[in-house]
Amino acid sequence: SRSRCLWACCSSKGIVMTDTLALMAAGFMHAISPINLLAMLASTIVGITIGCLPGLSAAMGVALLLPVTVGMDPATGLIVLSCIYCGAIFGGSISAILIHTPGTPASAATAIEGYQLTLRGKAAKALFTACFASFCGGLLSCISLYFFSPLLAQLAMKFKSPEYFWLSLFGLTIIAGVSSKSILKGLISGGIGLLISTIGMDPMEGVPRFMFGQTTLYNGVNTTCALIGLFSMSQVLILAEKRIVQRPKASAMTDRFGLSKAEYKRITPTIIRSWLIGNIVGILPGAGASIACFMGYNEARRFSKHKDEFGKGSIEGVAGSEAANNAVTGGSLIPTLTLGIPGESVTAVLMGGLIIHGLQPGPELFTTYAGMTYTGFVLVQFFMLGVGMLGCKGFAQISRLSDAILIPSIFLLCVVGSYAIHNNVVEVAIMLIFGVIGYLARKFDFNAAAIVLGLILGPIGERGLRRSLLISDGDPSILFSTSLCWIL
Repeated sequence: SRSRCLWACCSSKGIVMTDTLALMAAGFMHAISPINLLAMLASTIVGITIGCLPGLSAAMGVALLLPVTVGMDPATGLIVLSCIYCGAIFGGSISAILIHTPGTPASAATAIEGYQLTLRGKAAKALFTACFASFCGGLLSCISLYFFSPLLAQLAMKFKSPEYFWLSLFGLTIIAGVSSKSILKGLISGGIGLLISTIGMDPMEGVPRFMFGQTTLYNGVNTTCALIGLFSMSQVLILAEKRIVQRPKASAMTDRFGLSKAEYKRITPTIIRSWLIGNIVGILPGAGASIACFMGYNEARRFSKHKDEFGKGSIEGVAGSEAANNAVTGGSLIPTLTLGIPGESVTAVLMGGLIIHGLQPGPELFTTYAGMTYTGFVLVQFFMLGVGMLGCKGFAQISRLSDAILIPSIFLLCVVGSYAIHNNVVEVAIMLIFGVIGYLARKFDFNAAAIVLGLILGPIGERGLRRSLLISDGDPSILFSTSLCWIL
């Protein structure tokens, strides 16, 4: 009887696998129609452009283009939104590498190694690595989305308040990885980020905290404004100062476009590791690509055999960050499509797009509407790779622009980007304040990346800890109540 049960189970799994492959094939056939291919190309270019511009996040890009898809066929509309999402996540790495300005929060870790490679005249190699790692991370995340969605969705449901507290604490350990010069200064930087994260309404009691009478700070300091200030505006101040004294010019780009066989072999384990990290982080509501990129970077550094290159320009660091943040794209769609729970802000907008097109997130998306669900998400990754590869050489020339063009251009992007988030002048002021903080942090060898980590992970950890203690009437043993808590 056991043999018969096992055979029946294996047979049913085989049928399910066959059905899945058949539905995927039908979806791909529909995706390669001329109109869909044209939509993929155009929306991928738009997505990469949005990602390049500081302040225009992937969520904003999807939200801006959502009304355009209303009149489209549902499958074509889903393709357009997916291309903008994936393209914007990769596009953020371009400005991060070339001008030390992360286009999106998901590329903050990429700026650490990518810009160092640019200064050494290896901008083309850094961009190629980012493009290839983004493609691999996104493509591998499709495997998880298509074949392991129900299983991973169940894992996401196991994360409750205690697990989120430990996840944030685990994320803060990355400070040790990004603070290569001084662990003490890295911890102080992380502490500054945690303190800044307390600004806004108390998550449990609804009491204003350190808002200075500004309703703009109701939801706390906007992470995108802080990022633009810490990385972009501080870079403007650094460039202006070096221009006054003597700025060391970026070395001429003499490196070969692409990677050698040894370099492909070297970054492959990093890409696979970051894919797993990005998928797991992606399925957790409230986490997202900005956390995954730091985790991918930190694990790349931890397992690297060339640790001395980190902080000076490491292709493993670029690959680790970019593979992780692009793997989030497929991972975050898992709870969105299976449970109707958005993994991050972008997928919340995407879910709204699905509902507008008459598609209700849930099991039916993988049965009745499976052909549409499987439509083109893999092909999106190939279009992103193609556009990225063709444009890399042109993008790399940005690093050779003179200061007379570069300084006002970055300044203008910073102001416009921070204002465009909510059309609010106060957020421009916040960006400028963080620009000064970032400038001082770099002058005194503190760590801007650690400040960002504290700012992102602080609210997650605070809510997780306080809700856990509220549920348990103040008993801290709840923080050790599950195996996931112990693992984290």
